[in-house]
Amino acid sequence: MTDPVKRAEAAHRRVWRRYMKDNSAPVLNSTQATLLDGRIARQALGEAFLKLDPRRLVRNPVMFVTAVVALLTTLIFVRDLVTGGSALASREIASWLLLTGGDPSITGQIAAWLWFTVLFANFAEAVAEGRGKAQAASLRRTRTETTARRATTADGAFWEEVPATALRAGDLVVVEAGDTIPGDGEVVEGIATVNESAITGESAPVIRESGGDRSAVTGGTVVVSDRIVVRITANPGESFLDRMIALVEGAKRQKTPNEIALTILLVGMTIIFLLVTVTLQGFAGYSGFLIPVVFLIALLVTLIPTTIGGLLSAIGIAGMDRLVKFNVIAKSGRAVEAAGDVGVLLLDKTGTITLGNRQATEFLPLGGVHERELGEAALLASLADDTAEGRSIVALARQKFRFSADSFDPRGLDFIPFTAQTRMSGVNIGPRCIRKGAVDTMRAWVEAQSSIGYAPGRELAQRVEQVARSGGTPLVVADGARVLGVVHLKDIVKPGIRERFTTLREMGIRTVMITGDNPLTAAAIAAEAGVDDFLAEATPEKKLELIRQYQAEGRLVAMCGDGSNDAPALAQADVGVAMNTGTQAAREAGNMVDLDSDPTKLIEIVMIGKQLLMSRGALTTFSIANDVAKYFAIIPALFVAAYPPLQALNIMGLESPASAILSAIIFNALVILFLIPLALRGVAYRPAPAATLLARNLALYGVGGLVVPFLGIKAIDLAITSLGLV
Repeated sequence: MTDPVKRAEAAHRRVWRRYMKDNSAPVLNSTQATLLDGRIARQALGEAFLKLDPRRLVRNPVMFVTAVVALLTTLIFVRDLVTGGSALASREIASWLLLTGGDPSITGQIAAWLWFTVLFANFAEAVAEGRGKAQAASLRRTRTETTARRATTADGAFWEEVPATALRAGDLVVVEAGDTIPGDGEVVEGIATVNESAITGESAPVIRESGGDRSAVTGGTVVVSDRIVVRITANPGESFLDRMIALVEGAKRQKTPNEIALTILLVGMTIIFLLVTVTLQGFAGYSGFLIPVVFLIALLVTLIPTTIGGLLSAIGIAGMDRLVKFNVIAKSGRAVEAAGDVGVLLLDKTGTITLGNRQATEFLPLGGVHERELGEAALLASLADDTAEGRSIVALARQKFRFSADSFDPRGLDFIPFTAQTRMSGVNIGPRCIRKGAVDTMRAWVEAQSSIGYAPGRELAQRVEQVARSGGTPLVVADGARVLGVVHLKDIVKPGIRERFTTLREMGIRTVMITGDNPLTAAAIAAEAGVDDFLAEATPEKKLELIRQYQAEGRLVAMCGDGSNDAPALAQADVGVAMNTGTQAAREAGNMVDLDSDPTKLIEIVMIGKQLLMSRGALTTFSIANDVAKYFAIIPALFVAAYPPLQALNIMGLESPASAILSAIIFNALVILFLIPLALRGVAYRPAPAATLLARNLALYGVGGLVVPFLGIKAIDLAITSLGLV
């Protein structure tokens, strides 16, 4: 199979099978298991009545028109019930046009089923929203609130533990190694290394200290070493998780361009059928008879696209709901829809492609030094280093050389902990001084240990350059004035990500890694991760330029990122997927948030986007095809008295004009109820060429939309006739 299109289709089929059979993403709540959970359905019933508020109904023009004519029919029914139908004796045309109801029993049933039509549409939307609210409740249950040590004295010597949400601007908090900084602020005392990889896009910790231009800290970043006192500089607004909960509940869902266009089509069709229905009374009057206005209302409601109009909102909300099953929260339906046509995926490196914490991967001894000797010294020097890098060195040495907890006698060992000031850690064993740290720091320390001065050797420079060229970070280990070698720290590519990128490539999606690293480091990581291309030394301006370039070529672009420096690109991209482990700025800029921080989740996002588009198209086809059967039911019923030959169009053999009209109204209402599960679940998507998908949907939902109403209306006609309702 050499055709790229065929390869892409095969990849789609393979991924879709995995999507359907192996939903490995954690489900946030048990309501996912059933489409119509009993508790949600009960809540939706009440919400369906609340949605009868005209201010809410007007957002759906088709349902608003249906509600208006339902109200008019109800008023006519009440009038006829009270007066006994005396208005039927009126001879004025105005009375016939505006007030004629007909048989009150039929009018009452039509009014009831018109209200059911509106309520079923409201129920569909309420169920979709209810599923989101259930997921939001699950998020609330699983939320763990960050706590903070709020200082009660200026030097932070005394403190009390409080929820981070209780902090206000001006509060002082004490943050120690391993703690998460509870809010944006500035360091007023102390110095510490802080892991800001989610902000800068770089994995190396940075120094933050009081005074100067390095005192600002960001909430959500992690102190790696030492202790600092931070003054909170801003009152907490609505928490990120609370905003995510609001989004899951669907409170701020915006219509997509496709949905807006479809709404315009539905409104246009409604206006056209409204004009047609109004003019029919004039034709009837010219022929010498008049049609009860409730029959004209029935014709209007059955011909306007009430089915898709009633389910449109539910389809969009359900698409976002299905994303939550994969722990992805979409801020708008537009993002889900656009995901179905994504052609380029840009990914930030640190925290997205890589784990974000550098880890030790190898020991590089200098000449005359055995690797085990270097590993032992590095382990001893790192026992007092509680950073992620220090722990990884200890783990690597123990794994590689089988060092155990009792391999060293702790007596006589004087540990030197890692600090941000010294940028090194170590141990003193009698007269021996073993140290491990940054290259520049270690050079200065070794020089100070040497009585004859220290000149950096060429071999050390080569080892340092070797690590740097491969995209890693070198740490030097020395025993007194004797340099033993270099520890190679590197960003670790997330497991399984290369295979996922291969799948994306087969689907026709181009992957591009974006990083602030130099080209050599970027090339090494890109090759290991298996991306198609990379942009090194990337600034926010360069990221925007690249995205706009792809968009100018007519491609839809998805961007995955987690740092504040990614925020402009996330906002510019058609689909901006922010990692949950990222900064507030990134999560605000993106139109999706991945709670698992898995950049290859785009595969599932693309599939759900395609399913959303197909669901909307299929149900629109079904809704429009329904009208054909309704023509054969209602048109003969309205005009058979004036034109008896029209009885030939009654191919369904409906019992009477009244039963025909009532049957069409009942079917029009019930079909919305029966299609709610399909709108929530989505139309079954099978990756295939566009022409094949179109032919299948036309056959299934086009032909089905023609056949089902004939069978349904006939069955309802038999039922209401046998029950004596007409």
